[in-house]
Amino acid sequence: MALRNVAIIAHVDHGKTTLVDQLFRQSGTFRDNQRVEERAMDSNDLEKERGITILAKPTSIEWEGTRINIVDTPGHADFGGEVERILSMVDGVILLVDSSEGAMPQTKFVTGKALALGLKPIVVVNKIDRPDSRVQEVLDEVFDLFVSLDATEEQLDFPVLYASGRNGYASTDENAREGTLRPLFEKIVNHVPAPSVDVDAPFTFLVTLLDRDNFMGRILTGRINSGTVKLNQPIHALDAEGNVIEVGRASKIMTFHGLDRVPVEEAQAGNIISLAGLTVATVANTIADTSVDTPIVAQPIDPPTLSMRFAVNDSPFAGREGSKVTSRMIRDRLFREAESNVAVKVTESADRDSFEVAGRGELQLGVLIETMRREGFELGISRPRVLFGEDETGGRTEPYETVVIDVDEEFSGTVVDKMNQRKAEMTDMRPSGGGKTRITFSAPSRGLIGYHGEFLSDTRGTGIMNRLFEKYGPHKGSIEGRKNGVLISNGSGEANSYALGPLEERGILFVGHGEALYEGMIVGQNAKDDDLEVNPMKAKQLTNFRASGGKDDAIRLTPPKRMTLEQAIAYIDDDELVEVTPKTIRLRKRHLDPHERKRAKRSAA
Repeated sequence: MALRNVAIIAHVDHGKTTLVDQLFRQSGTFRDNQRVEERAMDSNDLEKERGITILAKPTSIEWEGTRINIVDTPGHADFGGEVERILSMVDGVILLVDSSEGAMPQTKFVTGKALALGLKPIVVVNKIDRPDSRVQEVLDEVFDLFVSLDATEEQLDFPVLYASGRNGYASTDENAREGTLRPLFEKIVNHVPAPSVDVDAPFTFLVTLLDRDNFMGRILTGRINSGTVKLNQPIHALDAEGNVIEVGRASKIMTFHGLDRVPVEEAQAGNIISLAGLTVATVANTIADTSVDTPIVAQPIDPPTLSMRFAVNDSPFAGREGSKVTSRMIRDRLFREAESNVAVKVTESADRDSFEVAGRGELQLGVLIETMRREGFELGISRPRVLFGEDETGGRTEPYETVVIDVDEEFSGTVVDKMNQRKAEMTDMRPSGGGKTRITFSAPSRGLIGYHGEFLSDTRGTGIMNRLFEKYGPHKGSIEGRKNGVLISNGSGEANSYALGPLEERGILFVGHGEALYEGMIVGQNAKDDDLEVNPMKAKQLTNFRASGGKDDAIRLTPPKRMTLEQAIAYIDDDELVEVTPKTIRLRKRHLDPHERKRAKRSAA
């Protein structure tokens, strides 16, 4: 059977996963009466809730005698480690671009990686039925993008299709508004080359994805580079230097069919498979026949730029909601994550009670924390900090990001002012149609921590911000952090509306009546720039006398401000932590005792 390996790459929300749904349906992968969830490839709970792809996932369809292996890739820069690895498994890419938004930062990031590997692109302008589509301008943007990424003449001569993934049609005519995806299937078969592999050489296989199964153990996924692998064949794993890590047998070989893994007796070079039978081998290792001693060169991964401290939850409420609270459990889980996710690095602190977890961005680490929280872990999370570097002269460098912001024209002045305060430099500003302006900045990552919430407030929720790692550049000096102080509980007990009422005048409250509090917990934001210790538990003294004038009426409180996990992580300062449990997210001071806080402040000064 003829074989094609292709990846679908695009920016967040440009319609990759929806298009794959339609490819499934029109290739006959699903029965006509089969009930299939929308965005079937987003199988993870967090992916379904957030509507984004987090994990790269291979799938396979058959179309008129050709087996097409498709890899659905994440569209967010924080999960770029996934993308970089899987591009080595494919021979072509489908670049999906929104007909209105055009080429966005993440499109640039992944496309650059794909073109550098020599992959042949097919450009699909998606959502052509949008009322604000600007197809020819978008195509010009894509061509300019390819030129700026040093595409070859062959890559610049890319085929173009106009499609609506949701409505299930693609065409070479931009005015088409109906049809099927047949033109896309034909383009994949005719334009993407078959894998150029040696079937007669010994078996070699580069691991690009790692998964776990309760029954089979480790499942290693990747493309067979050469040769054939058969069930129970003796194999060994090599590291990047060619050292043998482990020897075993191929106890299970699986290929992909739709959303399912299908066991097979053997698989040949060029195919994307999952392999079980080894217990130590991991991502970037070479699995090979025992006669092979030269590893396959793995793609280098961009380094992490941001880190957070994951600590054992030591608050007075520790252990009430979670089942996994010890440092050993947290350690095992984090090292397991670092093993399968090459963009994450974990280092253990000297006291063994906390771990420095480095990753690509706030969203990536936020997803890891949310996943652990749902698994029953309790954690204390510190403020994110950027990872600094050094240049040739020994000067300090820090990560910069390209920030592309689409805002209504009326808010552009505010956004430019706020970005300037964060030491960002504007590199481009142009109208993007529909009364919106597209502004591009080069900004230090440090200044962007915690800005997204403020940005949404400044733009009344209408602004769109996209970020992408750009480079390590010169250190920009001090950047102003949070302007407001916080309200800190001075004791333990239950919050009382009688006490909370007057506190509303002091700032914004994060807790409501009846909530359990402890000393050192943050209960609100102070309107001033200093921290203030307050008593939110004070109850009214009961007497036999009734107040005159109806002053005994019930106190009406403004609903407290509830933060999501990402908002809480972005909000806290260096001396504060986010307490994360399966049911609750609380903000607290690192030192709960006020005397310890003063001592720590003096020693820091």
